Amino acid sequence: MVSALTDTLAWVVIAAFGTSAILQTNHRQYSRYAAVAAWTLFAAFWGLLVPYYFFEHLSLIEGVLSAVAVPACLYTAYLVGTGKRQLVTLTRSIAIMGLLFLPFQTIEPARQFAIEAVAQQAEWLMAQFGYYPPVVEGDHGYLAKFVFTGESVTGESGHRYTTTVLMACTGIGSMSIVGGLALAVKAPMKRRMQALAVALPVIYGLNVIRVVFIAVAHGKQWFRGGIYESLVFVLFPTNDGNMVSYLFADRVLAQSASVVALVVLTFALLRIVPELGGVVEDVAYIATGNEYEITRRFAE
Repeated sequence: MVSALTDTLAWVVIAAFGTSAILQTNHRQYSRYAAVAAWTLFAAFWGLLVPYYFFEHLSLIEGVLSAVAVPACLYTAYLVGTGKRQLVTLTRSIAIMGLLFLPFQTIEPARQFAIEAVAQQAEWLMAQFGYYPPVVEGDHGYLAKFVFTGESVTGESGHRYTTTVLMACTGIGSMSIVGGLALAVKAPMKRRMQALAVALPVIYGLNVIRVVFIAVAHGKQWFRGGIYESLVFVLFPTNDGNMVSYLFADRVLAQSASVVALVVLTFALLRIVPELGGVVEDVAYIATGNEYEITRRFAE
């Protein structure tokens, strides 16, 4: 998150979504009011993250997705407020996602455990491929910074290429999304647990591989110079040649692959829990304005 403001707003947003979910059973009108407030606040939350992702985090994909999320959330608030779409399951799933994710984001011991666990497992995996970078304390105070040394773009010997594992590198966000969806839909508990048993280890494993790829690609300067440098300098506000491999590996390759992997995993989970199609249908309707019959296709 960006600051204490966004952390606080995140809890308020999740509380609003949770309130809407709780009121849905016996107080549907008040549930709708709470949902409208939740989606409106959610739009404000993503709006605060847009400049952070674009200009501080240098993430084109996350910046674009955050920018798109603002009007999408406002449109969703309109749909719910006017009664054109109930979106009960989607609202409930976001509440659960937040309850799964925010403790790791905002509670220090949980955040430290998640970050250092991923760093330790990434260190072990790197060692299997013959890479043994020192792991030192990062700016966040955790032992989660990999340090490679080599020659810099300017010819400086012994330049330090460092990659720090952050909360966004733990995979908790993606696992919370899948967990929220699986726990929110009305389906037999056995199938929902099967979905989680398949999805969570896959997400976590792929995430550790992602961290290793980024750290080694940056540390060994796999994408140094040439067409990669030209592309990175066009896409990101930097002219630091030493950062080209990192930005290309993380912000271009890894983030693009993460989106693709999440989409593929969603379709795989629909085979186990076709009821997830209802949420996908809602999201597709918000994005396109068209109705789709995804649940029926996967239930057949």
